Amino acid sequence: MNLHRSPSQLRAIASTVAVALTLVLAAGAGCDSRKEPKLPSVKDKLAESHIYRQSTLRIGVARNEPLMGELQNGQHVGFDVEIARYIAGFLGYAGDQQLEFVPVATEERIPALQGGTVDLVVSSFSMTEERGKQVSFAGPYFVTEQEVMVTTRLKGKITTIEDLRNDDYKICTSGGSTSEAELKTHDVKALVVKTVGDCVAGILAGRYDAVSSDETILAGFRARYPKDFEIVDLPFGTSELLAVGVPLGDPALRDLVAYALDKSYREGQSGQASAWQIAYNRNLAPWLPVKEGQPRRQPQPLQVPKLVDFDDKTPPR
Repeated sequence: MNLHRSPSQLRAIASTVAVALTLVLAAGAGCDSRKEPKLPSVKDKLAESHIYRQSTLRIGVARNEPLMGELQNGQHVGFDVEIARYIAGFLGYAGDQQLEFVPVATEERIPALQGGTVDLVVSSFSMTEERGKQVSFAGPYFVTEQEVMVTTRLKGKITTIEDLRNDDYKICTSGGSTSEAELKTHDVKALVVKTVGDCVAGILAGRYDAVSSDETILAGFRARYPKDFEIVDLPFGTSELLAVGVPLGDPALRDLVAYALDKSYREGQSGQASAWQIAYNRNLAPWLPVKEGQPRRQPQPLQVPKLVDFDDKTPPR
């Protein structure tokens, strides 16, 4: 082997090595450009949200909806309240000292989010296209249907939507609800009050004959007054998707809540005891009918972001 190279040969070799090195580096750069961008973390999203470094999380809930959101002996209880606690814990607000429940009526939910009175609303809040122009939604976390609850003396007399149009009967519903809108589409004249609880109190006082709302809320009042009411299954034909209300201008917080709900959903799918299933079994399961012979399960949330989850989710306050 000839170990002695001429200057021209050495220059040619050096040029070849340089070209090869350039090609290798370019290929490497090409591979890097094809890599997926780094996923944001839960901690990143928290830093983008309006609750970052906020000492207390304020959640709007109902205070007079048995099984869903109710104030009992100074404590907020119910399915919605337990879902709210789960989300708050995920966001790093563990314990009542970091969590403030703000009672909101049906018609107060959107103004409370828009005005900054609350950070979230978990209160039988149905996702609709019209509401989506005013607030954001994370979910759904429950699928329900609109029903009618009547006094036991009217059992067998109000059995159809046509019966609701009878002027002899006074139908009540809560203002600003999807139930109010649905009754209008069926030409049912309804007396509108602030809450479903007001309707129930009015029926017990003889001012109304029936109340229409979603089945979860009605099941709660029937649980409270089992001898006074019957629920009538009427074919309104629409399902209500209950979701968590979030301020429209905070997509990071919406993503975090959706991710938290999806985390519970995935736990349930894998056979674990999810926060959702525990809350459902404790509150609603004894009072809601089984649908098509199947126990109810948490619905899969929509538009869930891909995030990297960390145990140290909470930034220092």
